[in-house]
Amino acid sequence: MIDHDNAYGGLVEARDDARWAFGTGFDDPLAGVDTTLPPGVDGGALAVYCLMLADDALVASQRLAQWSTHAPELEEEVALANIGLDLLGQARLLLARAAAADASVVPALPAGSPVPPEDALAFFRGASEFRNVVLCEIANGDFADAVARLLIFSTWRLALLQRLRSSADPVLAAVAAKGANEVTYHRDYAARWVVTLAGGTDLSRRRIAAAIPRVWPYVAELFTGHPTERSLVATGVGVDTAELRPDFDKVIGTVLHAAGLPVPDIADAVGMTGRDGAHSAALDAMLAEMQDVARTHPMGRW
Repeated sequence: MIDHDNAYGGLVEARDDARWAFGTGFDDPLAGVDTTLPPGVDGGALAVYCLMLADDALVASQRLAQWSTHAPELEEEVALANIGLDLLGQARLLLARAAAADASVVPALPAGSPVPPEDALAFFRGASEFRNVVLCEIANGDFADAVARLLIFSTWRLALLQRLRSSADPVLAAVAAKGANEVTYHRDYAARWVVTLAGGTDLSRRRIAAAIPRVWPYVAELFTGHPTERSLVATGVGVDTAELRPDFDKVIGTVLHAAGLPVPDIADAVGMTGRDGAHSAALDAMLAEMQDVARTHPMGRW
């Protein structure tokens, strides 16, 4: 049975291997970690910050899941699915942390609902309540678009998680330490594909050469600090995203140079700030699909 009162334990529970295709064998990233709220940390601010980081991962994971049966090769389908599962695991831990830090962020459900808090946050919030950056939600496009977005997202998220490993919140630090290892692979996978597509056929080169500029307008938002982020930087919990830009530019510049592609020089996207709940219509459509079963059966047990 799943323990609905312990979201963390449910991720590493080993006594019910039948739930998993290949067994469990997971290491608990929170083993021995003090999960109480650190002194002097605003629980409400921490919850919002965790929602930001969780929603980035959750929405990106769902977009990757949509490649199932659509990737160009079986090996890439498996790789994209595994990357999505890594991000889904990060999202679940972060959503659980948000609920623990401030229970008021969890949507109200019918009395007696068995839905755990992290699932309630994933499936029972509307688009305006999501705090992901817009980059994560844009439509998949072709395989080159997916690779370009994954390169941008994973390069940025890796730089973020590497710094978050020293967060004053032990839970965030533990989640970041595990996540950094995972996202290192995500970044390297995407980088290899950018170089491969650029050096492949005329068609593959045209596709990736067009994909990078399509994604680039969403880059600036990644480094635009939100007031909640800045408030937690002051307490040693959060990361100043503006400080991530030099590392990001170095990695992206190296990859594009290896691919023989220019770094885009185009205007930023305007009119949407995902951290404040302003999103594209693409997120509404994605959430309608992702949340359909849970909303249809709010009392369901899975």
